[in-house]
Amino acid sequence: MQIIPAVDILDGAAVRLYRGAYDRVTRYADDPAAVVSRWGSEGATVVHVVDLEGARGGPAQVDAVTAVLGAGVPIQLGGGIRSLAAARAAVDAGVNRLVLGSVLVRPGTTAAEITDGVGADRIVAAVDVAHGLARGDGWQRGGSDLSDTVTRLVALGITRALVTGIDRDGTMSGPDIGLLETVKAIAPSLDLIASGGVGSLADIEALAARPDLIDSVIVGRALYEGRFTLPEAIEAAGGATVEGERS
Repeated sequence: MQIIPAVDILDGAAVRLYRGAYDRVTRYADDPAAVVSRWGSEGATVVHVVDLEGARGGPAQVDAVTAVLGAGVPIQLGGGIRSLAAARAAVDAGVNRLVLGSVLVRPGTTAAEITDGVGADRIVAAVDVAHGLARGDGWQRGGSDLSDTVTRLVALGITRALVTGIDRDGTMSGPDIGLLETVKAIAPSLDLIASGGVGSLADIEALAARPDLIDSVIVGRALYEGRFTLPEAIEAAGGATVEGERS
């Protein structure tokens, strides 16, 4: 199982939200690019970066994201990618994977245009779930039926899904394995990236014990608050990395 450290960017800083709430922000570092570089030096083969301003519909934090891309570590980027033009610009800038959220829960053809335009292998579908609904727009509004959303991802040719139980995100209260099982039952072909709730090495070991269910796990607040180190997390996950992420 692959460990993917998270770097969420807001107001140019590396932060974490509690349960996706923009009014419950903890600021951890003033230089997100330095954090990405650190994770790379400690063994990360890809880092999950979210432009939180873009995720809630604001202007992209171009300078901060550009600096992160210069850190020399493969990046999967989410937040504000809602058009083919934005997706192509991110790929051209050096982003390895694009995380799509809101466009996947809205009706229309945008998701298909992006997937066809940059290739389904570059797409990670963000399936953010609260009260049984797949949410979009930075978790701020509405949602759609989870089964319908996941089925749509498969129809688009998407093979990776980042599954977040919003109620557990940033809480370090343990991953929502039941939610992951639900999504896997709907779409067995999807490679699932678990997100939300990881607070201990025991949580990572529990996920690593389910290779039938989990491909990777996002780890954020627990790393920043010193619950464990990234090398310890990688070891608890079985020491696995993904070949070719640095290409």
